[in-house]
Amino acid sequence: MSSFSTTTTIAEDDGGRTAITAVHPDIIQTLILTKLDGPTLISAGFASLQLQNLCSDDELWRKFCNSSWPSTSDPLIKKAVAAFPSGHRSLFSDSFPSITHNDPKPITGDNSNRRLLSPELISAVDIHFGGNLLYSKVLTNETESGWFMSSPFRIELLGHKEIVPTPVKFDGEDGNCNLELQKMKLSWILIDPSRNRAVNVSSLNPVSVQRHWLTGELKVRYATVMGSCAGAGEGLVQCGIVVTCEGKEGGELHVRDVCMQIEDMDGKVLCGKDSLVILQEVIEGGRKKRKENEEKENYENFLELKKKWKENKQKKEKNLDMMCIASGITILISFWTLIVFGSRTNGSYFS
Repeated sequence: MSSFSTTTTIAEDDGGRTAITAVHPDIIQTLILTKLDGPTLISAGFASLQLQNLCSDDELWRKFCNSSWPSTSDPLIKKAVAAFPSGHRSLFSDSFPSITHNDPKPITGDNSNRRLLSPELISAVDIHFGGNLLYSKVLTNETESGWFMSSPFRIELLGHKEIVPTPVKFDGEDGNCNLELQKMKLSWILIDPSRNRAVNVSSLNPVSVQRHWLTGELKVRYATVMGSCAGAGEGLVQCGIVVTCEGKEGGELHVRDVCMQIEDMDGKVLCGKDSLVILQEVIEGGRKKRKENEEKENYENFLELKKKWKENKQKKEKNLDMMCIASGITILISFWTLIVFGSRTNGSYFS
Protein backbone atom coordinates (compact mmCIF):
# COMPACT_ATOMS: atom_id res chain seq x y z
CA MET A 1 0.00 0.00 0.00
CA SER A 2 1.36 3.45 -0.93
CA SER A 3 2.32 6.07 1.60
CA PHE A 4 -0.52 8.24 0.36
CA SER A 5 -3.18 5.66 1.23
CA THR A 6 -1.72 5.01 4.69
CA THR A 7 -1.29 8.65 5.71
CA THR A 8 -4.45 10.20 4.31
CA THR A 9 -7.65 10.27 6.31
CA ILE A 10 -10.91 10.61 4.44
CA ALA A 11 -12.83 13.61 5.70
CA GLU A 12 -16.45 14.25 4.85
CA ASP A 13 -18.53 17.40 5.02
CA ASP A 14 -22.04 17.61 6.50
CA GLY A 15 -23.54 16.32 3.28
CA GLY A 16 -21.48 13.15 3.34
CA ARG A 17 -19.31 14.26 0.43
CA THR A 18 -15.53 13.87 0.42
CA ALA A 19 -13.89 17.12 1.58
CA ILE A 20 -10.95 18.69 -0.22
CA THR A 21 -8.77 18.01 2.83
CA ALA A 22 -9.09 14.29 2.07
CA VAL A 23 -7.13 14.68 -1.15
CA HIS A 24 -3.35 14.57 -1.00
CA PRO A 25 -1.77 18.04 -1.56
CA ASP A 26 0.42 16.73 -4.40
CA ILE A 27 -2.66 15.52 -6.27
CA ILE A 28 -4.45 18.83 -5.76
CA GLN A 29 -1.46 20.78 -6.98
CA THR A 30 -0.48 18.66 -9.96
CA LEU A 31 -3.82 17.34 -11.21
CA ILE A 32 -6.35 19.99 -10.18
CA LEU A 33 -4.79 23.42 -9.74
CA THR A 34 -2.76 23.16 -12.94
CA LYS A 35 -6.02 22.76 -14.90
CA LEU A 36 -7.46 26.06 -13.63
CA ASP A 37 -7.11 29.46 -15.24
CA GLY A 38 -5.57 32.38 -13.38
CA PRO A 39 -8.72 34.06 -11.98
CA THR A 40 -10.13 30.71 -10.83
CA LEU A 41 -6.81 29.84 -9.21
CA ILE A 42 -6.90 33.10 -7.25
CA SER A 43 -10.50 32.42 -6.16
CA ALA A 44 -9.61 28.90 -5.08
CA GLY A 45 -7.02 30.33 -2.71
CA PHE A 46 -9.81 31.87 -0.62
CA ALA A 47 -11.61 28.55 -0.08
CA SER A 48 -9.41 27.27 2.74
CA LEU A 49 -6.05 27.77 4.39
CA GLN A 50 -4.73 24.62 2.76
CA LEU A 51 -5.74 25.79 -0.72
CA GLN A 52 -4.35 29.23 -0.02
CA ASN A 53 -0.93 27.72 0.68
CA LEU A 54 -1.10 25.48 -2.38
CA CYS A 55 -2.31 28.29 -4.67
CA SER A 56 0.52 30.55 -3.55
CA ASP A 57 3.22 28.26 -4.90
CA ASP A 58 5.44 30.36 -7.18
CA GLU A 59 6.34 27.41 -9.40
CA LEU A 60 2.65 26.92 -10.17
CA TRP A 61 2.27 30.59 -11.12
CA ARG A 62 5.50 30.54 -13.10
CA LYS A 63 4.23 27.73 -15.30
CA PHE A 64 0.91 29.50 -15.72
CA CYS A 65 2.54 32.83 -16.67
CA ASN A 66 4.94 31.10 -19.07
CA SER A 67 2.08 29.28 -20.82
CA SER A 68 0.00 32.48 -21.08
CA TRP A 69 2.92 34.73 -22.03
CA PRO A 70 5.89 32.71 -23.36
CA SER A 71 8.07 35.84 -23.22
CA THR A 72 8.00 35.68 -19.40
CA SER A 73 10.26 32.60 -19.52
CA ASP A 74 13.11 34.86 -20.66
CA PRO A 75 15.96 35.07 -18.06
CA LEU A 76 15.61 38.87 -17.97
CA ILE A 77 11.95 38.58 -16.95
CA LYS A 78 12.74 35.85 -14.40
CA LYS A 79 15.29 38.11 -12.75
CA ALA A 80 12.84 41.02 -12.58
CA VAL A 81 9.91 38.92 -11.32
CA ALA A 82 12.06 37.36 -8.58
CA ALA A 83 11.94 40.70 -6.76
CA PHE A 84 8.14 41.04 -7.00
CA PRO A 85 6.30 40.75 -3.64
CA SER A 86 4.65 37.43 -4.58
CA GLY A 87 6.78 36.50 -7.56
CA HIS A 88 4.89 35.29 -10.61
CA ARG A 89 1.56 35.63 -8.85
CA SER A 90 2.20 39.38 -8.56
CA LEU A 91 3.13 39.46 -12.24
CA PHE A 92 -0.17 37.82 -13.14
CA SER A 93 -2.20 40.07 -10.83
CA ASP A 94 -0.63 43.14 -12.45
CA SER A 95 -0.72 41.97 -16.07
CA PHE A 96 -3.85 39.88 -16.57
CA PRO A 97 -6.58 42.42 -15.66
CA SER A 98 -7.15 45.56 -17.69
CA ILE A 99 -6.22 48.95 -16.29
CA THR A 100 -8.67 51.52 -15.03
CA HIS A 101 -8.68 55.01 -16.48
CA ASN A 102 -10.41 57.15 -13.90
CA ASP A 103 -10.51 60.92 -14.26
CA PRO A 104 -6.89 62.06 -14.19
CA LYS A 105 -5.72 64.02 -11.15
CA PRO A 106 -3.35 66.88 -11.90
CA ILE A 107 0.13 66.34 -10.47
CA THR A 108 0.99 69.24 -8.17
CA GLY A 109 3.20 69.96 -5.19
CA ASP A 110 5.21 67.00 -3.94
CA ASN A 111 3.60 64.68 -6.49
CA SER A 112 5.12 66.63 -9.38
CA ASN A 113 8.61 65.81 -8.08
CA ARG A 114 8.05 62.09 -7.72
CA ARG A 115 10.67 59.80 -9.17
CA LEU A 116 9.76 58.57 -12.63
CA LEU A 117 10.14 54.99 -13.82
CA SER A 118 13.39 53.12 -13.42
CA PRO A 119 16.42 53.77 -15.68
CA GLU A 120 15.08 51.06 -17.96
CA LEU A 121 11.70 49.80 -19.04
CA ILE A 122 11.27 46.10 -19.89
CA SER A 123 8.77 44.97 -22.53
CA ALA A 124 7.53 41.38 -22.73
CA VAL A 125 5.52 40.99 -25.94
CA ASP A 126 3.59 37.97 -27.23
CA ILE A 127 1.52 37.69 -30.40
CA HIS A 128 -0.85 34.74 -30.80
CA PHE A 129 -2.94 33.75 -33.77
CA GLY A 130 -5.75 31.25 -33.49
CA GLY A 131 -4.43 30.02 -30.14
CA ASN A 132 -0.90 29.43 -31.46
CA LEU A 133 2.15 31.54 -30.65
CA LEU A 134 3.13 33.71 -33.61
CA TYR A 135 5.94 35.79 -32.12
CA SER A 136 7.50 36.46 -28.72
CA LYS A 137 10.18 38.94 -27.69
CA VAL A 138 11.67 40.72 -24.67
CA LEU A 139 13.41 44.07 -25.04
CA THR A 140 14.62 46.87 -22.78
CA ASN A 141 14.59 50.63 -23.28
CA GLU A 142 16.61 53.17 -21.33
CA THR A 143 14.53 56.02 -19.93
CA GLU A 144 17.05 58.52 -18.54
CA SER A 145 18.84 60.16 -21.46
CA GLY A 146 17.88 63.61 -22.66
CA TRP A 147 17.22 62.17 -26.10
CA PHE A 148 14.61 59.76 -24.74
CA MET A 149 12.94 62.38 -22.54
CA SER A 150 12.50 64.93 -25.33
CA SER A 151 11.87 62.64 -28.31
CA PRO A 152 8.47 61.15 -29.24
CA PHE A 153 7.85 58.01 -27.16
CA ARG A 154 7.93 55.04 -29.53
CA ILE A 155 8.99 51.44 -28.95
CA GLU A 156 9.55 49.28 -32.02
CA LEU A 157 9.45 45.52 -31.61
CA LEU A 158 10.91 44.16 -34.85
CA GLY A 159 14.43 44.70 -36.05
CA HIS A 160 15.48 46.07 -39.43
CA LYS A 161 14.05 43.97 -42.28
CA GLU A 162 12.67 41.45 -39.75
CA ILE A 163 9.33 39.93 -40.74
CA VAL A 164 6.96 37.50 -39.04
CA PRO A 165 4.95 35.06 -41.21
CA THR A 166 1.26 34.49 -40.51
CA PRO A 167 -1.14 31.74 -41.61
CA VAL A 168 -3.35 34.33 -43.32
CA LYS A 169 -3.50 34.43 -47.12
CA PHE A 170 -3.54 37.88 -48.67
CA ASP A 171 -6.45 37.72 -51.12
CA GLY A 172 -6.90 41.44 -51.64
CA GLU A 173 -10.37 41.42 -50.12
CA ASP A 174 -10.64 43.78 -47.15
CA GLY A 175 -13.46 41.87 -45.49
CA ASN A 176 -11.76 38.48 -45.51
CA CYS A 177 -8.37 39.75 -44.32
CA ASN A 178 -9.91 41.95 -41.66
CA LEU A 179 -11.94 39.05 -40.32
CA GLU A 180 -8.91 36.79 -40.17
CA LEU A 181 -6.70 39.38 -38.48
CA GLN A 182 -9.31 39.81 -35.76
CA LYS A 183 -8.05 36.42 -34.52
CA MET A 184 -4.64 37.91 -33.77
CA LYS A 185 -4.16 38.56 -30.04
CA LEU A 186 -1.39 40.68 -28.59
CA SER A 187 -0.02 41.12 -25.09
CA TRP A 188 2.45 43.90 -24.27
CA ILE A 189 3.59 43.79 -20.64
CA LEU A 190 5.67 46.70 -19.36
CA ILE A 191 7.78 45.99 -16.27
CA ASP A 192 9.30 48.62 -13.98
CA PRO A 193 12.17 46.82 -12.19
CA SER A 194 12.60 49.59 -9.60
CA ARG A 195 9.00 49.40 -8.39
CA ASN A 196 8.57 45.64 -8.92
CA ARG A 197 5.34 46.27 -10.77
CA ALA A 198 4.01 45.48 -14.23
CA VAL A 199 1.10 46.43 -16.48
CA ASN A 200 -0.35 45.07 -19.71
CA VAL A 201 -0.92 48.06 -22.00
CA SER A 202 -2.45 46.05 -24.86
CA SER A 203 -6.15 45.59 -25.50
CA LEU A 204 -5.49 41.87 -26.20
CA ASN A 205 -7.96 41.88 -29.12
CA PRO A 206 -7.77 44.37 -32.02
CA VAL A 207 -9.88 47.51 -31.72
CA SER A 208 -9.64 48.14 -35.47
CA VAL A 209 -8.24 46.67 -38.69
CA GLN A 210 -7.80 49.09 -41.57
CA ARG A 211 -6.14 49.06 -44.97
CA HIS A 212 -3.87 51.98 -45.84
CA TRP A 213 -5.36 53.76 -48.83
CA LEU A 214 -2.02 54.23 -50.60
CA THR A 215 0.29 51.33 -49.72
CA GLY A 216 -2.39 48.66 -49.24
CA GLU A 217 -0.84 47.64 -45.91
CA LEU A 218 -3.16 46.36 -43.21
CA LYS A 219 -2.95 48.18 -39.88
CA VAL A 220 -4.09 46.12 -36.88
CA ARG A 221 -4.51 48.42 -33.89
CA TYR A 222 -4.59 47.47 -30.21
CA ALA A 223 -5.37 50.35 -27.86
CA THR A 224 -5.86 51.12 -24.18
CA VAL A 225 -7.39 54.42 -23.10
CA MET A 226 -5.63 56.09 -20.18
CA GLY A 227 -5.94 59.26 -18.16
CA SER A 228 -3.29 61.94 -18.65
CA CYS A 229 -1.99 64.52 -16.20
CA ALA A 230 0.33 67.51 -15.93
CA GLY A 231 2.88 67.90 -18.68
CA ALA A 232 0.83 65.91 -21.16
CA GLY A 233 -2.26 68.06 -20.91
CA GLU A 234 -5.31 67.04 -18.91
CA GLY A 235 -7.75 64.64 -20.57
CA LEU A 236 -7.48 61.17 -22.06
CA VAL A 237 -4.74 59.54 -24.10
CA GLN A 238 -4.44 56.23 -25.87
CA CYS A 239 -1.61 53.77 -25.71
CA GLY A 240 -1.72 52.45 -29.25
CA ILE A 241 0.04 49.37 -30.58
CA VAL A 242 -0.05 49.05 -34.36
CA VAL A 243 0.82 45.82 -36.16
CA THR A 244 1.52 46.44 -39.85
CA CYS A 245 0.90 43.50 -42.19
CA GLU A 246 1.62 43.24 -45.89
CA GLY A 247 1.74 40.62 -48.62
CA LYS A 248 1.28 39.89 -52.29
CA GLU A 249 -1.98 38.83 -53.91
CA GLY A 250 -2.56 35.13 -53.21
CA GLY A 251 0.56 34.91 -51.07
CA GLU A 252 1.29 34.83 -47.38
CA LEU A 253 0.45 37.82 -45.22
CA HIS A 254 3.33 38.69 -42.91
CA VAL A 255 3.96 41.17 -40.09
CA ARG A 256 6.42 43.87 -41.13
CA ASP A 257 6.29 46.25 -38.17
CA VAL A 258 5.04 46.39 -34.55
CA CYS A 259 5.28 49.64 -32.61
CA MET A 260 3.83 51.16 -29.45
CA GLN A 261 3.32 54.86 -28.70
CA ILE A 262 1.10 57.16 -26.62
CA GLU A 263 -1.07 59.77 -28.35
CA ASP A 264 -3.11 62.64 -26.94
CA MET A 265 -6.53 63.97 -28.03
CA ASP A 266 -4.92 65.94 -30.88
CA GLY A 267 -3.27 62.80 -32.26
CA LYS A 268 0.14 64.05 -31.17
CA VAL A 269 2.67 61.44 -30.02
CA LEU A 270 3.79 62.35 -26.50
CA CYS A 271 7.45 62.73 -25.64
CA GLY A 272 9.30 60.29 -23.41
CA LYS A 273 9.00 62.37 -20.24
CA ASP A 274 5.22 62.91 -20.54
CA SER A 275 4.70 59.26 -21.45
CA LEU A 276 6.65 58.08 -18.39
CA VAL A 277 4.49 60.25 -16.13
CA ILE A 278 1.37 58.58 -17.54
CA LEU A 279 2.84 55.07 -17.41
CA GLN A 280 3.87 55.64 -13.81
CA GLU A 281 0.25 56.43 -12.88
CA VAL A 282 -0.95 53.39 -14.83
CA ILE A 283 1.55 50.97 -13.29
CA GLU A 284 0.73 52.13 -9.76
CA GLY A 285 -3.01 52.43 -10.48
CA GLY A 286 -5.89 49.99 -10.12
CA ARG A 287 -6.87 46.99 -12.19
CA LYS A 288 -10.25 45.55 -13.11
CA LYS A 289 -11.64 42.42 -14.70
CA ARG A 290 -11.46 42.37 -18.46
CA LYS A 291 -14.86 42.49 -20.12
CA GLU A 292 -15.51 41.39 -23.64
CA ASN A 293 -15.38 44.27 -26.15
CA GLU A 294 -15.02 46.84 -23.33
CA GLU A 295 -11.62 48.05 -24.56
CA LYS A 296 -12.95 48.40 -28.11
CA GLU A 297 -15.89 50.41 -26.80
CA ASN A 298 -13.49 52.62 -24.81
CA TYR A 299 -11.45 53.20 -27.94
CA GLU A 300 -14.53 54.09 -30.00
CA ASN A 301 -15.67 56.48 -27.27
CA PHE A 302 -12.18 57.98 -27.28
CA LEU A 303 -12.46 58.58 -31.03
CA GLU A 304 -15.82 60.32 -30.52
CA LEU A 305 -14.36 62.53 -27.80
CA LYS A 306 -11.36 63.19 -30.01
CA LYS A 307 -13.67 64.28 -32.84
CA LYS A 308 -15.62 66.63 -30.55
CA TRP A 309 -12.37 67.92 -29.08
CA LYS A 310 -11.11 68.75 -32.57
CA GLU A 311 -14.41 70.42 -33.54
CA ASN A 312 -14.44 72.54 -30.37
CA LYS A 313 -10.80 73.48 -30.90
CA GLN A 314 -11.48 74.53 -34.49
CA LYS A 315 -14.53 76.50 -33.35
CA LYS A 316 -12.47 78.32 -30.71
CA GLU A 317 -9.71 79.03 -33.22
CA LYS A 318 -12.29 80.33 -35.70
CA ASN A 319 -13.84 82.60 -33.06
CA LEU A 320 -10.37 83.81 -32.10
CA ASP A 321 -9.57 84.55 -35.75
CA MET A 322 -12.84 86.49 -36.10
CA MET A 323 -12.02 88.48 -32.96
CA CYS A 324 -8.55 89.25 -34.30
CA ILE A 325 -10.01 90.34 -37.65
CA ALA A 326 -12.66 92.47 -35.92
CA SER A 327 -10.01 94.01 -33.67
CA GLY A 328 -7.81 94.71 -36.68
CA ILE A 329 -10.67 96.35 -38.56
CA THR A 330 -11.57 98.44 -35.50
CA ILE A 331 -7.97 99.59 -35.09
CA LEU A 332 -7.75 100.38 -38.81
CA ILE A 333 -10.98 102.41 -38.74
CA SER A 334 -9.85 104.26 -35.61
CA PHE A 335 -6.47 105.01 -37.16
CA TRP A 336 -8.08 106.20 -40.40
CA THR A 337 -10.53 108.36 -38.45
CA LEU A 338 -7.68 109.99 -36.57
CA ILE A 339 -5.84 110.73 -39.81
CA VAL A 340 -8.92 112.26 -41.44
CA PHE A 341 -9.84 114.23 -38.35
CA GLY A 342 -6.26 115.41 -37.93
CA SER A 343 -5.99 116.56 -41.54
CA ARG A 344 -9.23 118.50 -41.29
CA THR A 345 -8.17 120.13 -38.04
CA ASN A 346 -4.81 121.19 -39.46
CA GLY A 347 -6.49 122.54 -42.59
CA SER A 348 -8.90 124.67 -40.54
CA TYR A 349 -6.02 126.01 -38.43
CA PHE A 350 -3.93 127.21 -41.38
CA SER A 351 -6.93 128.74 -43.12
